[in-house]
Amino acid sequence: MKYILSLLVVSSLLLASCGTQEKIEPTTTPPETDSVTTETPSASTDDVDDDMSEEETTSEANVVVGWAEMTPNLDIVANAINSTDHTTLVAAVQAAGLVEALQWEGPFTVFAPTNSAFDALPDGTVETLLEPKNIDMLTDILTYHVVPWKFTSNDLEGGDVLTSLQWETLEITYLNKKWYVNDVEITIANAMSSNGVTHVIEKVLMPSDDWEADDTETDDD
Repeated sequence: MKYILSLLVVSSLLLASCGTQEKIEPTTTPPETDSVTTETPSASTDDVDDDMSEEETTSEANVVVGWAEMTPNLDIVANAINSTDHTTLVAAVQAAGLVEALQWEGPFTVFAPTNSAFDALPDGTVETLLEPKNIDMLTDILTYHVVPWKFTSNDLEGGDVLTSLQWETLEITYLNKKWYVNDVEITIANAMSSNGVTHVIEKVLMPSDDWEADDTETDDD
């Protein structure tokens, strides 16, 4: 029931925020807030890499992403803004009007594509998706990367299937001491924020709804 309520509340926030764009400046000095205690994962870690397990269970260790520490007293959006590897993702979130939704208390699990992941898309895809007329498609893609509730690698098992905010599923696999989402490797796991956790990936995940880059609207249509 708690999972369903989270979906309903976040869906309402997403609908309310669509069409608005918010500008957030990078935070070089985290605001003074009460420290956030990261709960100790309770799932079995028998099959998890020893280094990853040690990192996860040490709440004082902040994961570095894009030359910036991901600090648990900042929300997911604020931490992403500080990462030099996620400027395209941040721009996309702002263009889709999803900033407020992703600053909600959640918690969320975000699979965050890097700049190079977006660069690997066909030429012109990112620019086209950022156009206001393609906001629905952009929102569809971005929310496919977000799962309600917090899932660190210690909480996951190979074969898990998670339902995204876009309502389609994501499949988790574990092979050769590496985690994958839809067969895309998670290169950096467990970047903690005040409202969830971020896992870095090097490929943009696409919904299975027959989405193709060429389907985006163009001025020539």
